[in-house]
Amino acid sequence: MQAERVELQIGDKTLFIETGVLARQAAGSVVVGYEETIILSTVSAEDSPREGLGDFLPLTVDYRDRIAAAGRIPGGFFKRETRPSDRETLISRLVDRSVRPMFAEGYGNETQVIIHPLSFDYEHDTEMLSITAASACLMISPLPFFTPLAGVRVGRVGGQLVVNPTLKQVAESDMNLIVSGTEDSLVMVEGGGSEISEEDLVAALEFAHGWVKKLCAMQKDLAARAGKTKMEVAAPAVNEDEALIEQRVDRAKYREALLTKGKHERSKAIKDYRKTLITEILGGVEDAGRAASLKSAFEAFQARFVRHMILEEGLRADSRGTKDIRDITIAVDALPRTHGSALFTRGETQALVTTTLGTGQDELMQDRLEGKVIRRFMLHYNFPPFCVGEVKRLSGPGRREIGHGALAERAIEPVVPTQEQFPYTVRVVSEILESNGSSSMASVCGASLSLMDAGVPIKGAVAGIAMGLVKEGDRVAILSDILGMEDALGDMDFKVAGTRNGITAVQMDIKIEGGLAVDIMRQALEQAREGRMHILNKMNEALSTHRSELNRNAPRIHTIKINPEKVGALIGPGGKVIRGIVAETGCQIDIEDDGSVIIASTNGDQLNHALRLVNSITQEAVPGKIYMGTVKRIVDFGAFIEIFPGTEGLCHISELANYRVGSVNDVLSLGEELLVKVLEIDPSGKIRLSRREAMAGEEGGEEGEGGERAPRRPSGDRERRPGGHRDSRGGGGGGRGDRFNRR
Repeated sequence: MQAERVELQIGDKTLFIETGVLARQAAGSVVVGYEETIILSTVSAEDSPREGLGDFLPLTVDYRDRIAAAGRIPGGFFKRETRPSDRETLISRLVDRSVRPMFAEGYGNETQVIIHPLSFDYEHDTEMLSITAASACLMISPLPFFTPLAGVRVGRVGGQLVVNPTLKQVAESDMNLIVSGTEDSLVMVEGGGSEISEEDLVAALEFAHGWVKKLCAMQKDLAARAGKTKMEVAAPAVNEDEALIEQRVDRAKYREALLTKGKHERSKAIKDYRKTLITEILGGVEDAGRAASLKSAFEAFQARFVRHMILEEGLRADSRGTKDIRDITIAVDALPRTHGSALFTRGETQALVTTTLGTGQDELMQDRLEGKVIRRFMLHYNFPPFCVGEVKRLSGPGRREIGHGALAERAIEPVVPTQEQFPYTVRVVSEILESNGSSSMASVCGASLSLMDAGVPIKGAVAGIAMGLVKEGDRVAILSDILGMEDALGDMDFKVAGTRNGITAVQMDIKIEGGLAVDIMRQALEQAREGRMHILNKMNEALSTHRSELNRNAPRIHTIKINPEKVGALIGPGGKVIRGIVAETGCQIDIEDDGSVIIASTNGDQLNHALRLVNSITQEAVPGKIYMGTVKRIVDFGAFIEIFPGTEGLCHISELANYRVGSVNDVLSLGEELLVKVLEIDPSGKIRLSRREAMAGEEGGEEGEGGERAPRRPSGDRERRPGGHRDSRGGGGGGRGDRFNRR
């Protein structure tokens, strides 16, 4: 095969697609590069369709990172790539959602698309390239994939929209969208932002589509040069029973069954009517093949009937209007031992969401293509089979669970406080207990409430809503808070989450040819905003803001700042000192290179004890401050006095008393405790002390730490407080964690 290459200039960068060099035994193979980030995408397929799948397409998309592409060795014990990470799963989902609708109707061969990076430049991610690469390899393959599509990332830096931003620009951006589409329409949107407006989102999508068109034109050019002859796919056979079902259905009886209250009750009523109808048509004769054909014909009738009822009457299967939101009930502080909890129920969708607070030791470290990534906020989503009344084998989270959890996490993350504001690791878990439409958006609402219940100072409540669309010709109906049935029979699944100020996450899959006109998209976003405000009002009735104090079960964290040069002394040889403090106090202690010491415990006394021990090791002398010291060494010209462990200063003989001292031994003895004042600390760190001025301070009530007056009592009666700290905890340093202590 002859090598072919097409290129597109994006600013001062070049994106290329090349074929005919690598993986030539695959049905289609391309290399896509953007600067020095290069990926390989291949497709292979069986020669004949799988039987018994109906209209389901047996397509598998597998994206796998190759750490060698970044010039690194994988972490972990095995030093090789193993099971797919969440990132790999999410990219696989992005590609699958984009390309699946573009296959010719009737195609049912087992098909696999495999994508992995060959080179990674630490600047340009592989996500947006993967969608384009998958489409390009399908376009040049013999498979019935006739319409190219492409993917781009859109960011906004300094108020300007940027296509395919670098990783650094993504970190600076207040918007991060992955958009895929054809020359004519958008197909998929995934991303979010920092409370962006609906108009800004529409502008970003229009901007993205302009670049999508150029990338699609590239693929057409490549397919014209190197594409293989496309296989023929027989059009799906016309089900002749559709006309019969259309004729024999009693619409009044079917409508009565369709409008039955309750998901399972409605499903049973429809199945009972369908069974009765098919039995009448068959005349009591057992014919499994004909019964399956009639069932398929009935489902096609149902789709037409439900869509017609929505478009003509504005009436939905559960008797709601197009803008109506199902009834919402909320319970917060639902569980006694979790740090935060909320039970969010909307119609027949229910999420029980918990929040757990941890320390730096609970952070998640991921070994990704760009290196090790530390995450201190996590949101996990579980969808057990009982939530839809099914029986299935329990296993690890699947692609759907990972994808829904990532969407909810993206929605909440913009309102989570920074580590400086709230030095906790936060894990949120959403357990779906019932499901009939948009459990991911219920997870968003429940997560927001659970965080506030835990006392996490989030910027504002976040709510999510799933929107649907039914469009036939010029007739359009936009649906708020869709049911599972409406998701399956509709033309769009559009999830929008955000605060009162703007959108934080969006996910959109469009199922109709020709895409959406901009005015319909604006209408859908405005209707979603109205629904979001309604849900936020309901949430506000249950819990209007985060609780002022942390849950009693949550750990208390106190952060102090020490001199970075003292970090070594605090850790000790081989970690001996810090391990001793942890063993003695039972606290968790994290030490950062910049001198931040983070102490966590659920027991206030233990935390305060750990603070005293840390302060005793790391505190530093302050000029003008009075300390209770211990005589460690006597020399002719004075005495060396330890004012706190590891820190000594010299008290010259002339500073021992307010009279002339003939010999140091006349007034001091080894091991004696006495008050001394720090006169000065010279540039080399040597400390000059004065007993004379400390005694004068006692007589005059000299100000001590924090502006308090030193008590007038003999030094022998004074309680020794390490480091001169006089608060009830013996701690100093102004740790920012104090404001999170409930009691």
